[in-house]
Amino acid sequence: MVLLACTMLASVALGARPMSLSEIADGILHGGQTDTAIIIRSMRVPRTILGLVAGIALGISGALIQGHTRNPLADPGLLGVSAGAAFAVVVAIYVLRITSPFQFLWFAFLGAAVASVVVFGLASLGAGRSSPLSLILAGAAVSAFLGAITSAVVLIDETSLDQMRFWVVGSISRPDYGIIWTVLPFIAVGVLLAIVGSPGLNILSLGDDVARALGTNLAATRVLGIIAITLLTGAATAACGPIAFLGLVVPHVVRVFTGPDYRWIIPCSGLLGAVLLLLADTLGRVVDRPSEIQVSIILALVGAPFFVALVRRRKLAAL
Repeated sequence: MVLLACTMLASVALGARPMSLSEIADGILHGGQTDTAIIIRSMRVPRTILGLVAGIALGISGALIQGHTRNPLADPGLLGVSAGAAFAVVVAIYVLRITSPFQFLWFAFLGAAVASVVVFGLASLGAGRSSPLSLILAGAAVSAFLGAITSAVVLIDETSLDQMRFWVVGSISRPDYGIIWTVLPFIAVGVLLAIVGSPGLNILSLGDDVARALGTNLAATRVLGIIAITLLTGAATAACGPIAFLGLVVPHVVRVFTGPDYRWIIPCSGLLGAVLLLLADTLGRVVDRPSEIQVSIILALVGAPFFVALVRRRKLAAL
């Protein structure tokens, strides 16, 4: 929480135009119509808030998907959530010719929700209940199918390609209080469901047979988890575009100091996800002033070597 407070302050203070603490306090507390105050209120503060809520959502959803699939390489996009969101946005651009980021949000969220339902339905066919392996296979199949259709649409329609490329890069550089207030209830409900389901996730980590013997309703626990993952990832993807890597790395780093207990992993993953997303966004603003590098690019460039070094030098807690 101390790290998060520091990164939020850095996110407001640093950028193309560095600001002192007195300027930040004056702009937030006393208003004013100076250039500095306007930049703080209209750009820096909403951008920081968007990074905070998106980082919490992606960090927690990464911990949930790794716990439910028992796959250390799983990330929130594994269930087809990101692919469904991208597919819905492209179809909306191609068919309805929408251009507003606020309109993108609703189609992205709808696509993410439908993709998650399809994946869970496919994983439940046959034996009548889903398993970690069936969820992974169904998610990979749906993601590949939707990704192929999305690529076909953007290749045959130049307008769709132009609109899509600004959304798909993954960024919090276009903050809007309307978007924040729209996704916040979905993220709040997703966080609540994740915390409520964390004890059941601890039991699932013992294996399906042991969990069933202990009286756990596997179907209800997984449905609760799928709903939480869909709400969190769908809302974050709709607001910021697909941001990869964060949901994969954060739970592994958190397990180093929390151990395997999901009652600690889930809240700590949310906090660390917000810290890393804000750090990456702030770094992207200062390394190439006055231009900036998108947060998803910074996360990949800086996060990948860090994760490799962490795996090689530290013994990570197993799933």
